[in-house]
Amino acid sequence: MPIEVKRREGESLNAFLYRFNKKVQHSGLVKERRKRQFFTRTKNRSKRRAATLYRMAKQEGIARARKQGRS
Repeated sequence: MPIEVKRREGESLNAFLYRFNKKVQHSGLVKERRKRQFFTRTKNRSKRRAATLYRMAKQEGIARARKQGRS
């Protein structure tokens, strides 16, 4: 879906660019483009689970160290 913005009569270039940029941001094209920039495979369930467990253990270790004053 292309974005079409026509310059109004007597409109300055800065105002026109401002309007265009707002339309592009509002449409979500930039966000979608950045999302699709790099293809990443979805991890399987066991790898996601292992990563979550690792992250949780790490957070618990940090919390324990803070509690003991070793942060």
